[in-house]
Amino acid sequence: MGRYHESPPVPRAFFWRRLQSLMGLLLVIFLIEHLLTNSQVSLTYGSDGIGFIHAVNGIHNLPYLPVIEITLIGLPFLIHMVWGIKYLMTSKQNAYGTDQSQPTLGKYARNHAYTWQRITSWILLVLVIGHVTQMRFIYYPTSAKQGAETYYMIPVSLDDGIYTLSERLGVTLATKQQISEERKQVDSPQLSAGSPAESLTGFFSSISEVFTGSQDEELEGKEVQQLLAAQKQHQKESWVEALEAWPLKQGEVVAIAPDFGTAELLLVRDTFKSPLMLFLYSIFVLAATYHAFNGLWTFNITWGLTLTARSQKYMRMLSLLLMFVIGFLGLIAIWGSYLVNLNQ
Repeated sequence: MGRYHESPPVPRAFFWRRLQSLMGLLLVIFLIEHLLTNSQVSLTYGSDGIGFIHAVNGIHNLPYLPVIEITLIGLPFLIHMVWGIKYLMTSKQNAYGTDQSQPTLGKYARNHAYTWQRITSWILLVLVIGHVTQMRFIYYPTSAKQGAETYYMIPVSLDDGIYTLSERLGVTLATKQQISEERKQVDSPQLSAGSPAESLTGFFSSISEVFTGSQDEELEGKEVQQLLAAQKQHQKESWVEALEAWPLKQGEVVAIAPDFGTAELLLVRDTFKSPLMLFLYSIFVLAATYHAFNGLWTFNITWGLTLTARSQKYMRMLSLLLMFVIGFLGLIAIWGSYLVNLNQ
């Protein structure tokens, strides 16, 4: 009888390399969605970025969003990054001048592509971490409820267009002095018992009355009234704390937006007032689109989807097309915000 031979185990390096490749594909899909959404900041000229607002609100309202972000974005990025760093530390380029220990093969286009894939890896490693830190942690909108509605706060710097844009979007701008007055009203309940027509208290009370005004007349019982009063006081405390979370600089106010998407629109608009941010994010988009779609071309070869010279040629053409289209959408979000939105 013949001896049974087991198949050799899959090498760990092969497994992790394939897993990193799959995670890269998920990140390419995310990049396309992300830049398509962001492009609506300025491509929807004259509509105040309403497409961007709707798209962001749709994503923000997805059930179990934190789980989706961790499993479909955070974990793939972590795997792709960790193994990417490992390959970066062991790979060598031969498209440009070397130390003569290996030949320079700059005449081959794929050698240049390989080298730039590694260069953009280092750029993305720094800029992705900076981007996530900025948008997800440092400037992530605070929120507070007023009755059944949730409002979102973000600091913005003043300019000529922010006033008219805020009015069209239903955004209230709170100055440092107005927030201080709000704090005094909350800390001294006897002061807020009078007319709430000054500063932001009028804005707050008009919302609160929609939630409790008609009910207060119908509900009876001392305990119910105490519960409602405690609830309103708690909402006031939360409201002021959300406003005070932003230490304002000279020329800054807190924008109080009626939804998350509007707050994010104002944050994007405010970010691209800075020439430094314009430069960094432009580099970010160019590096990300090159890395993603050059990687998409090699992904198809790695997984045996394009084995013939003809299929690889067509895939290269498709990858280049996607690179230019998605890159354009990413750049238009940046420069459109700077050139168009600041003048509205």
